[in-house]
Parts: sequence; C-alpha cells; structure tokens
Amino acid sequence: MNITADAKSNVSFNNCSDHCIGTGRMDLALHKEYLDQLKITQDEIGFSYIRGHGLFSKYMGIYREFGFGDMPKTEDYCFTYLDMVMDSYLGMNIRPILELGFMPDDLASGTETTFFWKGKVSPPKDYDKWARLVKKTLEHLIERYGIDEIRNWPVEVWNEPNLPSFWKDADMEEYFKLYEYTSKAIKEVDAKIRVGGPAICGVDDERWLKCFLDFVKEKKLPLDFVSRHHYTSYMPKMDGHYAYIDLHEPKNAFAWLERSRDIVDSYDEFKGMEIFITEFNTSYVPNAPIHDTTLNAAYVAHMLSRLGDKHSSYSYWTFGDVFEEFGVPFTPFHGGFGLVANGLVKKPTFYTFAFYKKLKGQCIYKGDEGVIVKTPDGKIRGLLWNVDFYNEGKELDVNISLSNIEDGEYFNLEKFVDENHANPLKVWHEMGEPASLNAEQKDILRAAAEPGIDSSNKISENGKISLNYRLKPNEVRYFELNKIKRNADRGYDYERVIAQKCVPDENQA
Repeated sequence: MNITADAKSNVSFNNCSDHCIGTGRMDLALHKEYLDQLKITQDEIGFSYIRGHGLFSKYMGIYREFGFGDMPKTEDYCFTYLDMVMDSYLGMNIRPILELGFMPDDLASGTETTFFWKGKVSPPKDYDKWARLVKKTLEHLIERYGIDEIRNWPVEVWNEPNLPSFWKDADMEEYFKLYEYTSKAIKEVDAKIRVGGPAICGVDDERWLKCFLDFVKEKKLPLDFVSRHHYTSYMPKMDGHYAYIDLHEPKNAFAWLERSRDIVDSYDEFKGMEIFITEFNTSYVPNAPIHDTTLNAAYVAHMLSRLGDKHSSYSYWTFGDVFEEFGVPFTPFHGGFGLVANGLVKKPTFYTFAFYKKLKGQCIYKGDEGVIVKTPDGKIRGLLWNVDFYNEGKELDVNISLSNIEDGEYFNLEKFVDENHANPLKVWHEMGEPASLNAEQKDILRAAAEPGIDSSNKISENGKISLNYRLKPNEVRYFELNKIKRNADRGYDYERVIAQKCVPDENQA
C-alpha cells in the first residue's frame, strides 16, 4: 500500500490513548506485584487515570454496621485501605476514576454476588445509608487530598447494570433510582465533582442509553459524562481453563460506538457531552489467550487510531494481570487482560500503548494501517500495523512518501513488535509453558519482551523522503525521523571502521 503524508497537512486525530487504564478490584493495589506492574506501566507509558471495581466491596473494608442484641446498628466507616491505595496511585502520578461499586455486605439487600471474590450486586437495602456512604467517602478524600484535587476525580455510578451478573435482575428502574440518589449525594458534597453513567456494556445498550438519558432529563439530574464499555469479540468457546474467541470486523465495532454518540447528541441537553469508554479490549473474559498475542497488539493499534474520534476517554482493560475475576491465574500467560503479565513481563500490546504515547502533535496522516504525526519540535513519528484478521499470513508492503519537510540528513529509528520480537508468549511456549517461573526464566522472558530495533539514515531532497517497510502478519512498527547534523570526531571514519579486516602476515609491513 502507498501512503502520502504532507507535513503541512492537518488530519483529525484525537489521541487519548494514555488518558485512562483499567485495573482489577481496588484492594489488589495492596499487593507488591500489582504495584510493580503499575510502576512499569507508568514509567514507560504514563496514564493519567485508573479505573476499576471493588471500591465498596468487603476487602476494602470501608463500610460496616455494628450492633449488639436489640440495640440499633451503627454505621462505621473505615478508610485505612482506601488511603493506602490512593497514596500509591498518586505516588505514581495517576488519579482514579471512582467507580462506585459493588455493594458493601452490610448494606446489600440481597445475597447475589459476582466474580471469584463475590462482589455484592444487589441494590442497597437503605438508599439513605448508601447516599451517606458516598458522601462520607468523598468528604474523607477531600479532607485528605483537598477539594481541588478531588474535583479532578470523575465518579462513575456502578458497573454494567444492564447485565444481571452485575446488577440484580438488570433492573433498569432500580438502577435509575441508584443513580438519582448517588448523583444528588455527590453534588451535595461539591457541585464541581463530576458524575456519570450508566457504564453499560453492549447488551441492549441502545435502549438502556436512551432510557437513562430520558430519566436524567425528566428528573433534571446531574450528568457530566456518559460512560459505556466496548469489547470486540463474539461469545467465547471454552476449553479447559481457556476461552477462544473470534473478533468483530472493526468497521462494525466502530459503527456501534458511533450509534451511542448519535443517541447522546440527539438530546439538546446532552449534545456534545463527553463519552467515556471506561472499559475496552478484544475479549471480555480474563482467560482469553488472544490478550497475550501480537494479534491483540495489532488489532488494538487499529482501535486506538479511531476511538478518539467520538470519545474523550477510552480505558484499556487492564494494565496488569494481578486480577481475580475468575480466580487466581494458573500460569503467567493465561489470557489475562493485562498489558503486563505476572512476573513483570510486558506483553505485545504494552508497546502499542507505548508507541501511541509518542504520537502527540499535528497529525499528517491517518488510515486503516497507520498514523503519522509531526511533533511540535519538528520530528516525524509514525505507527504502522498489519492486522492478520483472517489468519492468512499476508505480509504488507508499505511505501511512505513524505513531503514538505526540511532538507538534510535524518536518523530513522524503528521499533517493532512481531512474532519474533516483543513476543514473550512464544518463548514461554518454547521453554515448556512453566506455570511457576523461576528467576532465570523471568529474566529470559523479560528480555524476550523487548521490541526489535532497526535504524538507518535518510536524506531529504526537495522536501521529500521515502520510507519502505514490509510488515509481517500482526506486526506493529513505530518509526521516528530526527534531523541530524553529523559532527565526526577528528580522524574518525565510519566506513574505515567497518571495513577493517585481518591481513595475512606476509602482507604486513
């Protein structure tokens, strides 16, 4: 394929790939491995926000009721673990999007639970107590971190209430009641704290979104952003511990998201309102081996090129594999959602985000196989991908013609992910798929997780440079052109350096 990019052009490209990242339930942030995985992610990518489940679940210990005999029960609030988690997040320069859920054990009206860790999914038995819990939590956070800080923490009401596994009977009217009490409680604490919902997934989502917006409009409730989730696979096929999936065609997946944008914009009250995708990935289950593959990296690269067209935030689910929805993982490569596998091993999709982090500036090209930008300091940076949608094994020839750039010599740096680079899954398979990694195996896999690097010199003449690449199936390739001024040291000749050789003794002087 041929790409023509003019450095003077300006193509629409809203790159919010580093705005938010997902996480397992909140108390997992008390684990060292979790924090180590987050540190790697923040050091090399650097997300602004983090969003996950379990704020009010029993393992965080925020809400309990105590009472003896016939005496009335007392509502107790404990923020010990919340402080530890928030301090850790802020210490890594990341803020939370506060998802309010699941229901505290002592406040739940039923026994229904979800996940291995049994988060309660029934409505509160007392909505006034729920509202006080929300207010007490926010008031504590304001006291600890200051109102100016907390105003930067969006609050999302619940998680996927359109699924009975996350909200009892997927009761729409009951969720609307929860949203009404919650949104009012938040604004009573401070009118500038942002609140949103309905955090729906792609099940009956159009009806849910319309009904939710109708309810908010009718009741004149606070709503600062709309949230939803986005997964791009069909129903998984199970085999043992693992789920194998088929992917949606990207054009169809993008069309579903555009429909949500159209619904929101159809209301005068909500037109142009921010939409947050607070979860997205290929598969929606944490045991899908696709998450560990180069196919995932290339497919997500395509998604990131378009998700910012209609959305202010889109949060990959998740940064790491310390995650227990289906229980503690059996192996380091078990199809977990994370960008980082247990053992601190970066997966291929990690680099999709690391590369996108560098694509900030003026977009000069965007297409189904790549994005190219010009940075404020004049560098040309691009990302190319070859998604092998149908497992056909086709390589992709990419010819790039760049125009209207400064003449001179350029250093062309390339980093790439393919089946033989930044693909620790392949090495793990070849070492026998060990379930428990020893220190040496971890070192090998971490080394195997680094991207390939190529470099070359290119000359721009008459404001033009040509670049040629052959992408392997599911390859993701980043390139960066930096103009250089060569300053060789006295006596140094690179061509003589690489031409040195052995000479037979009889020819020696």
